[in-house]
Amino acid sequence: MNIERIKKMEKTLNACTKATADLEKQVARMEKLGGKMTALFDYYGSEEWYEDRDAELPEGVAAGVLSEDAVYDEITAVRDLSFRMLELATDILKNRV
Repeated sequence: MNIERIKKMEKTLNACTKATADLEKQVARMEKLGGKMTALFDYYGSEEWYEDRDAELPEGVAAGVLSEDAVYDEITAVRDLSFRMLELATDILKNRV
């Protein structure tokens, strides 16, 4: 029996369990956003987006969604993260379990 090895593996188990629970919550959040995210990404660059962008907004209305970069950066971040998740899932399924 190796107590240090058991402690190390116990610590790893706890870290894995927490990471899995955290990831499960975040995946559920993204799943819940699914249709709204698609609507946002479709809105960006659409006729409606240009129309809204050209309109004069009342003071105090947050409109980051009308910027050139905010939605584009989010699309890119979601895409890049999706590829990372696919690569991680493939690695886990092929090499870890």
